[in-house]
Amino acid sequence: MKAIVVRQFGEPKVMKIEEVPAPTVGASQLLVRIKAAGVNPVDTYIRSGNYVFKPQLPYTPGKDAAGIVEAIGSEVKKFSVGDRVFLSGSLTGTYAQFALCEENQVHHLPDHISFEEGAALFIPYATAYRALFQKAKACKGEIILIHGASGGVGIAAIQWAKNACLTVIATAGSEEGRKLVKDQGANFVFDHSKDDYLNEIASVFPNGVNLILEMLANQNLAKDFNVLSKFGRIVIVGSRGTLNFDPRLTMTKDATIYGMSLFNANDSEMAEIINSIEKGLTDGFLKPVVGKKFPLELASEAHHDVIEKRAYGKIILIP
Repeated sequence: MKAIVVRQFGEPKVMKIEEVPAPTVGASQLLVRIKAAGVNPVDTYIRSGNYVFKPQLPYTPGKDAAGIVEAIGSEVKKFSVGDRVFLSGSLTGTYAQFALCEENQVHHLPDHISFEEGAALFIPYATAYRALFQKAKACKGEIILIHGASGGVGIAAIQWAKNACLTVIATAGSEEGRKLVKDQGANFVFDHSKDDYLNEIASVFPNGVNLILEMLANQNLAKDFNVLSKFGRIVIVGSRGTLNFDPRLTMTKDATIYGMSLFNANDSEMAEIINSIEKGLTDGFLKPVVGKKFPLELASEAHHDVIEKRAYGKIILIP
């Protein structure tokens, strides 16, 4: 089979497409034929060697994917060969034509969700759910600012928040991105490439917002306090550097800052997340947005775009 293989940490060019043996299933495992694989910013951090978790080299990147069950082990009970599925991880990486998975990493994909949409599910929707409900305890009627809302996690957060009856403020840096978040149901949309956009938000919400989902904390965290309400909460979903920060900002507003990583969720929390995603798909209020699509051999370009380009939905690889 064809797979992306990383033999040394570094820039996107270290990802090479190679011919490797297809995995064989153990008793509790499934082999999934990958129809689409999702590209996440965390994939780029791991590939660069700058992430807290470093896989053993060589490795195949990727955690998100969707496809068809190709083979199952003798102890697998919930799936049959031919089932449409999405993945919440794998044993061998998803930037490949096949991925080997444990049964708890595989989930049924509804017929109305395409494989490309299925590949955009796990990390964005699980991250947004954990940030909103497991960390910040978002409640009906609250006002949320999703700071950088046009990417995969931001779109997921809009859909979760709207279903939970929150008032959603979304920012995006491009006209295309702002139209996207408006179409997704954001109540208010602002251009975060403008110097005075926080003043614009403050003029509409003079008492501030209850909750902020922050995708780029190294640039925005200190500024977020300009629009945060007293007793407000900020959840840091992403950061790409360091910043100078005055802790008195938290004291003045009696604010709470949550750091979070999806991979710190315990088994019970992860089960809650997966069950909520499956229910949201069935009920129809969760619908991933697919952005650019790349063939598998152009994974390096996909990694460049997910970091350097303005976000628009989820970037997908097609094996």
